[in-house]
Amino acid sequence: MSGFFGVASKEDCVFDLFFGTDYHSHLGTRRAGMAVYDRGKGFDRSIHNIENSPFRTKFDSEVSEMRGQYGIGCISDYEPQPLIVRSHHGTYAIVTVGKINNTGELVDRIFAGGHSHFMEMSGGDINQTELVATLINQKENLLEGIRYAQESIDGSMSLLLLTPRGILAARDRLGRTPVAVGKKPEARCVSFESFAYLNLGYASERELGPGEIAAVTPEGVETLSAPGGDMKICTFLWVYYGYPTSSYEGVNVEEMRYNCGALLAKRDSFPGARPDNVAGVPDSGTAHAVGYANASGIPFSRPLIKYTPTWPRSFMPTLQSQRDLIAHMKLIPVHELIKGRSLLLIDDSIVRGTQLRETTDFLYKHGAREVHARPACPPPMFGCKYLNFSRSASLDDLISRRVIKELEGTSTPENLDSYSDPDTAEYQTMVDTICKKMNFTSLRYHRLDDMVESVGLPKCRLCTYCWNGEE
Repeated sequence: MSGFFGVASKEDCVFDLFFGTDYHSHLGTRRAGMAVYDRGKGFDRSIHNIENSPFRTKFDSEVSEMRGQYGIGCISDYEPQPLIVRSHHGTYAIVTVGKINNTGELVDRIFAGGHSHFMEMSGGDINQTELVATLINQKENLLEGIRYAQESIDGSMSLLLLTPRGILAARDRLGRTPVAVGKKPEARCVSFESFAYLNLGYASERELGPGEIAAVTPEGVETLSAPGGDMKICTFLWVYYGYPTSSYEGVNVEEMRYNCGALLAKRDSFPGARPDNVAGVPDSGTAHAVGYANASGIPFSRPLIKYTPTWPRSFMPTLQSQRDLIAHMKLIPVHELIKGRSLLLIDDSIVRGTQLRETTDFLYKHGAREVHARPACPPPMFGCKYLNFSRSASLDDLISRRVIKELEGTSTPENLDSYSDPDTAEYQTMVDTICKKMNFTSLRYHRLDDMVESVGLPKCRLCTYCWNGEE
C-alpha cells in the first residue's frame, strides 16, 4: 500500500522523521526513503531497498548524517521515493500514496505538450511519483499543480511535498487514504497513520478532509484548498491494513475489529455443538476473534503463534508461492491447544484462498477435530481500483471468481450481482463450494451491512468497491 510521514520543526527533524517513517513499515516491504531540507545545506535524500532488511537497519547511518528542519519519508511497496525535483517552481521533494489507472493517457498528454521523457523503472513502468510531479509542473504554482494532478488522476492520490518553506500535504480528493496532523510546541507532523507520532511527543491536531490541501509549518496547519463534501475512505484499512492503534475519521482500528467480531458472532449458528475455542489468524485476525469470543462466550485461544523476529512479511516476494510458503513458516502451532478441539478460525479475509487452506490443513495435521472459518469481511469480488494492495493479474485469482466460473462457465456472468448478495441462493452456493474447496467444517462470511455497521460511518462515506463493485 505505502505510507508517508513528514515533519516541520523549528529544530532538527531527522530523529522524528526516522521513527515516524519507520512506524509505517507494516504498509510496505520494497522501498523506503527520506528527504530533508536544511536552511544552510539545502536538500538531501536517501533511498534504500528494504526487501531483506528492515527500515531501521538500512537507515541507521542517515540518522547521524542527515540534517534538516523539514523532512518527508515514505515506506513504499513499489516505486522508489521521495524524489527531488527541480522545476520552474524551484526545488522540492515529493512522496505519494495511491494508484494511477490512466498512466498511459496522462503520459501521452504530457508528451503532446512537449515534455521530453520519463525515467523507466525495472519492468518498464513509470514511477508514479515522477508522473505526479510532472503533472504538478504543468501549472503556474504548486497549489494549482496539485489540484490539477488530483483532478487528472483516475484512481487515488495523497501526497506530501517538501519545500524550503515547509510541507504541502494533500489528501486524495475522495479521501480514500488518511492524512493526520500532529502537533507539539516546536513542530508539526503529517502522517498516514495517526499513531505514528504519539510516542514522539505529538498530540493529534486534526485530519485533513477529502481533497484538502494544507501548508504545514512548525507554527501550524493552514488550509490552502478546502475539503470536498464527498468521501470514500477504504474500509479495508480497518479490516486489515491499518495498525491497531490508528484511528481514521475518529474510528479506532482495534475497536472496529472488536465490533466486527461481535457482529459475526451475533448472526452465527452451528448445526451441532459449538466450537471449543475461537482463534484469530495472527496478526490481523486476532482482534476480530477477541470480539467474537467476547460476544459469543466461546473462549478465545491462540493455537497459532506468529514468529516474526527474522521473517519478512508474507507478501514480500514476487511469487505468490513464495509468499504462501513464508506465511506458513511463520505460524508455530501450540499442539496442546489444537489436538482434539473444534476451532473457530477468524481471518481478516479470504482473497485467493491459498494461505488459509494451508493453515486449515496445518490445524488438521496437528489434531484439530473441526475448523470453522469466519472471514471478517465479505468475499472480495473485484480487484481494487484505488489502492495498490491488489496487483492480481486476473480477477480469476480471486477464489470467489474462480468458483463462479466453475458454476456459471464464466467469471463474469450476467447475474454477478446475485453472488455478492448474502440473501440469494447463488451466494450460498458459492460459499458452500468455497467451504468444500477449503476443507472447512463450516464457512460464513461477514455481511457487508454488518461490516459497515462495525465501522460506524455512513455507508456512502466508505469505499466498498472490492466487495460489491460500487464506485
